[in-house]
Amino acid sequence: MTLRHMNIFCTICENGCNTTRAAEVLHMTQPAVSLAIKEVEQYYGIKLFDRLGRRLQITEAGQHFLQYAIHICALFRDMEMGLRNWDYQGLIRVGASITIGSQFMPGYVKAFTQRYPEAEVRVVVEQSDRLERKLLAGELDLALIEGIAHSPVLISEAYMEDHLSIVCPSGGRWKQGQRVSVEELLQQKFLLREPGSGTREVFDRVMANAGYSITPAWEAMSTTALTNAVINGLGIAVLPHRMIIAPLERGSVITVTVDGLDFDRSFYIVYHKDKYLTTSARKFIELCRDYEMDYPLPRYHSL
Repeated sequence: MTLRHMNIFCTICENGCNTTRAAEVLHMTQPAVSLAIKEVEQYYGIKLFDRLGRRLQITEAGQHFLQYAIHICALFRDMEMGLRNWDYQGLIRVGASITIGSQFMPGYVKAFTQRYPEAEVRVVVEQSDRLERKLLAGELDLALIEGIAHSPVLISEAYMEDHLSIVCPSGGRWKQGQRVSVEELLQQKFLLREPGSGTREVFDRVMANAGYSITPAWEAMSTTALTNAVINGLGIAVLPHRMIIAPLERGSVITVTVDGLDFDRSFYIVYHKDKYLTTSARKFIELCRDYEMDYPLPRYHSL
């Protein structure tokens, strides 16, 4: 069993379990690719693929092997990059969910590069579930997300408290800060973040725990789009409080609380349990942990 076998297997899986396409990517012959898979199967005494006619379908054992292979190949790439490009050891690949990426990440990166100008930080801003997949595939060193990671191989460390606010149009039936009943809330049209986002996951979990399921009238990745929809009287939104401070202070929207529903949450630093964190990555994590003490909290002014 060699790294070559694992790389061939991963490439087949990345190309729809198609050995011909994998062979083209690897610049190998198709029989050589098939032989490598056969050698792995014989070595472990398992089947990696079911052969259904001319099609391959990965087995449960194959899925298990794939998780190991992805991680081992990623570790090898990290080692190669670190040893062959020692001057680039300061590179950090960081993911951020959309709320954190739009509001906090610019401040984190600015403060970090001022402290450590030799370091390079590359940032990806995406939905929390996509960031988890990138962490599992070894494409990110760490991520900052609005909720705990789902995979047992990912470590989630809470580093900042936050809460969601119920955002309503001003001049409507409710006043700023008013407490309303769940029954009154359920009569409204909901304008929500998209499935897969940390904000939506918190909302769905709180409502499910209370015994309710909500079908939104709107779904959007943009807080600005949802806030504008609220301002225009199209419904109510449930959004990170820090993201709606500016329209709230201008009186464009109001917020209410609901009896029995608590939308408090935490932001998390997430990384793979077996990931080797460089000195630069550990320093970046420390900065994020201490940011609220060392710097003023950012204010988001999209509206």
